[in-house]
Amino acid sequence: MSEQPAPRADEQDEPDKPMPTLLEQMGGVSGLIYSSVPVVVFVLANYLFDWQAALWAAVGVAVAIALLRLIRREPLQPAISGLLGIAVCAFITIRTGSAKGFFAFGIWSSLAYCAAFLISALVRWPLAGVIWSTLNNSGFKWRADRAARLYYDVATLVWILVFGSKFVVQQWLYDQNDVGLLGVARIAMGYPLTAIAIGVTVWAVRKADKRLAQLAAEQRQPEPAEEPKPAQEPA
Repeated sequence: MSEQPAPRADEQDEPDKPMPTLLEQMGGVSGLIYSSVPVVVFVLANYLFDWQAALWAAVGVAVAIALLRLIRREPLQPAISGLLGIAVCAFITIRTGSAKGFFAFGIWSSLAYCAAFLISALVRWPLAGVIWSTLNNSGFKWRADRAARLYYDVATLVWILVFGSKFVVQQWLYDQNDVGLLGVARIAMGYPLTAIAIGVTVWAVRKADKRLAQLAAEQRQPEPAEEPKPAQEPA
C-alpha cells in the first residue's frame, strides 16, 4: 500500500483562521467612523456654502478615504461600498437639485429593508435566521422547531422596528426640508440602532442553536430497556 504524504510542518502548525466578526467585515471601528465622515462633511459644507459644494466635498472625502485604506492595506470592501453609496446619493442630489436629495436613497432603502423583513416574518421565513444560516452555511433545521424559529422571529421583528423607525423619522425630516437634522438622524439612528439589532440577532442565534443541540441530544439518547416480566408459575 502506498503511504499518504505526510503534511508539511507549516500545515501542521498553522491554526485555522477564525471567521472574521461582523464588525471586522464592516471594516472595524475605523470603517464605521469613515463611513460617517462624508455625511458630516456634506451637512457642514451645505450649511457654510451650498449643496453643490457640499456634494463635491462629500465625494472628495469618500474618494480620499478609499485611497487611504488602499495605501494602508486595510479592507477595501467597506470603502468601496461607501464610495458607491455616496455616488448614488450624489446622482439623486443632482437630479433633484436639492440638498435633501442626498438622504433620499438611505430613506427609501430603509423602507425596502423593513418591507423585506416584514414579509419574511409573515411567510414564516424570518430573514434574520435566513441571512445568518446562509452566511454560515448552517442549514435551516431551525425552521422545523417552533421554539427555535420564534427566536429568529424576535430578531426579525427588531430589524423591522429599526428600519421602520429610520424611515418614519427621516422621511418626516425630509418633508420638513431640514437637512441638518437629517444628517444628525442618519448618524444617530444608524450604528446605535443597528448594534442593538445585531445584539438581539446574536442572542437569537445562541438560543436557537442551544435549542437544536438539546433536541439532537434527546434524539441520541437510547430508549430505556423494558424490564423483563416475571415468569408465571404453572397452576
